[in-house]
Amino acid sequence: MNDCPDDSDVPAADAASPAGRLLAVRETIARAAREEGRDPGDVTLVAVSKTFGPEAIRPLLEAGQRDFGENRVQEAKEKWPALKREFPGVRLHLIGPLQTNKVRDAVGLFDAIHALDRPSLARELAKEFARVRDAEKLAGREATLPDLFVQVNTGEEAQKAGVAPQFADSFIQECREEHGLEIRGLMCIPPAEEPPSPHFALLHKIARRNLIKGLSMGMSGDFEQAVMLGATHVRVGSALFGVRPPLAG
Repeated sequence: MNDCPDDSDVPAADAASPAGRLLAVRETIARAAREEGRDPGDVTLVAVSKTFGPEAIRPLLEAGQRDFGENRVQEAKEKWPALKREFPGVRLHLIGPLQTNKVRDAVGLFDAIHALDRPSLARELAKEFARVRDAEKLAGREATLPDLFVQVNTGEEAQKAGVAPQFADSFIQECREEHGLEIRGLMCIPPAEEPPSPHFALLHKIARRNLIKGLSMGMSGDFEQAVMLGATHVRVGSALFGVRPPLAG
């Protein structure tokens, strides 16, 4: 939230522009946080740029946005290296499923992975983290590794990834004790047909009892509720970018 443009930077008549939409979303986040006695700066807005090309992303970068979310490793590899050179300080969040054969690429590209959801992925991440640490140590540098969020399938939907709520505690413990992974947060995507608030509250409860501070929850239609229920990261796409283009292929 520290990169939020000042109100004077965006004329009222320009509310439909990318910068205007960004300002409106940030103002909503700030209002919701303050209503709960929270510091708006504790909430990270992740602009979900999946399927959008550089021409759609650049206006938000120019307006000061620096956290972006992508669903696919390959898509992110194709468009973000050049943008990151052009706009220093960008932080990329992987918010879609991660295949184990893409772990090396993901660790090298993303600053946060919100999709840790199974033991096999935990094992591969631990191996890659160890490889990166060893390589950086040999080079005399400290390793920079992505923050990890465990995805919890709060609605227990068969078509969605994520650990079932009743197994979340044991999976978090396994990640920590068996694989040496630091879990920075939890993530959920509530069922589309259900009120999201109970799912946000459940995720918050799981995080609290596991001493986890990060809560990645809330999208364009419900991010205000998520902030009021403790979200530290909200993943907003259509409210910033408009109608999403169809996936290629």
